[in-house]
Amino acid sequence: MRNFLIICLISLVAQIAGAQTKNMPILPAAYRTEVYLPLLKGKKVGIFANHTATIGKTHLVDSLQKLGVNITIAFGPEHGFRGTADAGEKIDNYIDQATGIPVISLYGKKRRPSTEDLDNVDVLLFDIQDVGVRYYTFISSLQEYMEAAFENKKPLIILDRPNPNGFYVDGPVLDIKYKSFVGMQPVPVVYGMTIGEYAMMIVGEKWLTPKANNSKDTAFHFQIIKCANYTHQSKYILPIKPSPNLPDMSAIYLYGSTCYFEGTVFSEGRGTEHPFSIFGHPSLSNQLYAFTPISRDGAKEPKLKNQLCYGWNLYDDGNAVAKKLNNQINIDYLVKAYQLFPQKDSFFLRPKSGNVTDYFFNKLAGNNELREQLIAGKTSAEIKASWQPKLNEFKIIRKKYLLYKDF
Repeated sequence: MRNFLIICLISLVAQIAGAQTKNMPILPAAYRTEVYLPLLKGKKVGIFANHTATIGKTHLVDSLQKLGVNITIAFGPEHGFRGTADAGEKIDNYIDQATGIPVISLYGKKRRPSTEDLDNVDVLLFDIQDVGVRYYTFISSLQEYMEAAFENKKPLIILDRPNPNGFYVDGPVLDIKYKSFVGMQPVPVVYGMTIGEYAMMIVGEKWLTPKANNSKDTAFHFQIIKCANYTHQSKYILPIKPSPNLPDMSAIYLYGSTCYFEGTVFSEGRGTEHPFSIFGHPSLSNQLYAFTPISRDGAKEPKLKNQLCYGWNLYDDGNAVAKKLNNQINIDYLVKAYQLFPQKDSFFLRPKSGNVTDYFFNKLAGNNELREQLIAGKTSAEIKASWQPKLNEFKIIRKKYLLYKDF
């Protein structure tokens, strides 16, 4: 990786690299204003953020405005700049009422800033809480934002945040044939990197567009502002739910294991109190856990709305869920659900095209192999064993870009 591509700023003189102590709380990079405010002084700033971009309980944009930073434009991802939209809901551009800043949606008609959007920008800022699961679309938004910055020769500052699933690596590695917005790069479902480390990787491995990969350096190409006191052994508890359907640590820990149900006829728990901790279908035995998805904020039209479903409720205290998962994806839920489902030929949502690359389940899995393994009756152990060769290859790549002490 070329040195001019990445400059990592470290300002805590007394900090032992990545060490966390009981008396030193984990601080997202946004809190470290003394490091990055000098880079914004006198600049016209464009910011990609949502409701998780906070310093304490105050939105980053509000804090920066009070500190005299000139924010000329903001960009919002899936769920919107304020984080209230349904999953997949398309959002139009608007003026943010709280700040008066124009907000450009990058989860609707377009997914990256245009050259015109960046005309009145000197430097770009990125601050969003990721959850460390490949199909959580914020890392795709990050890539698009980075490509726009590099192609338009705009300096970029990424304010890093801890990864709540950053203490392990697991899952099938995406086959690039199944590339989509829910998986753009050959990484496993749980990749064990902060969003800053992930940004370093996609630059260092030249996974961006050719134009972005070959862009010439600016005053600085991009900078990662590190978190304080975080390591990959940390169990970081999110202070704010990152999106409407990841309301608690139970859902965040289970997300890598249960989101596959979005590609099936099963409810993944949207429309319940505990999405991604609850899943099931009306066709299963009524001896299982019963629930009914209903219209709720963030899930106005959930799958199987108002239908009585039977399945599983895995909701628990976050620490208990993490302990049960034992630093790995649990594929047992998916295997068992397929075994018990009576209409197996309709278990997977079928695309109109019928092409294997268009199955949403395959886009989530990153391959067609997992679907075929379930159909063939493979055990969880056999399925997980098939992931290991590519997982081992990814772990070698990952190591090159870590900013924090590893697990």
